Amino acid sequence: MKTPKRLEPLLEDGLIDEVIRPLMSGKEASVYVVRCGSELRCAKVYKEANKRGFRQAAEYQEGRKVRNSRDARAMAKGSKYGRREREETWQNAEVSALFRLANAGVRVPKPYDFLDGVLLMEMIGDGEGDAAPRLNDVDLTPEDAREFHAFMIGEIVKMLCAGLVHGDLSEFNVLLDPQGPVIIDLPQAVDAAGNNHAFRMLERDVGNMAAYFGQFAPELLYTRYAKEMWALYEDGKLTPDSPLTGEFAEPEDAADLDAVMREIRAALADEARRQAARAEADAPAGQEEPTPPWLQH
Repeated sequence: MKTPKRLEPLLEDGLIDEVIRPLMSGKEASVYVVRCGSELRCAKVYKEANKRGFRQAAEYQEGRKVRNSRDARAMAKGSKYGRREREETWQNAEVSALFRLANAGVRVPKPYDFLDGVLLMEMIGDGEGDAAPRLNDVDLTPEDAREFHAFMIGEIVKMLCAGLVHGDLSEFNVLLDPQGPVIIDLPQAVDAAGNNHAFRMLERDVGNMAAYFGQFAPELLYTRYAKEMWALYEDGKLTPDSPLTGEFAEPEDAADLDAVMREIRAALADEARRQAARAEADAPAGQEEPTPPWLQH
């Protein structure tokens, strides 16, 4: 195949020997199968911001470190330099997350190099020479669903212990090789301690796993692992080996804000009705309604 322009520098530098074929094209990148010596690897080519479907929402950017205050100001202003810096920060986030999680023992593709917006990493195979399928392309038995769900909860715990939340975890970015699930696509990973949206994203990640595996094992739909692991994390007690039950009892004194707001709205509506009834009762008998301003001449 014709070598994509973005991969030419890697060929020239000897980082790859041959581009075999395109593997997939996603919302933020295109991935190619490449040969490095006798090994097949993947080259992930990040798309430019104006060609990418996944936007860098502010909630993902929160808590990410930038090199200096000048870069931070430029990124905030949205200048040309700032946009370039934001792109580099976005791409570097996945590279950093992959190294960090691989070192923590999380099953992610092993990263090898990163050059000019191209990430060179391990190819996750199916054991027969082809790329491993995504989780959503595999039919599961209830037993497999329970086993893989438990494994994924363990991986999410290990990620959280390493200080990261995936932020976009679903059956579409988990591969299934002969040894089990492998987590991919991490450019939106967030810092668990530095991002105010981290728990909400963790809850969404865990919920997506329960919803998918719950199609095959419905009891998984009723588990509450996110709140359980987050409570341990906040208390500094979460470890990769922490035993989890999937159950979580809310503190008895925890306020149900939605219920409180419903009570407030109901009270305000009752008061408005009482005021209206009182005004009607106090109005002189036979008094006509005033003419609305838009009908006055």
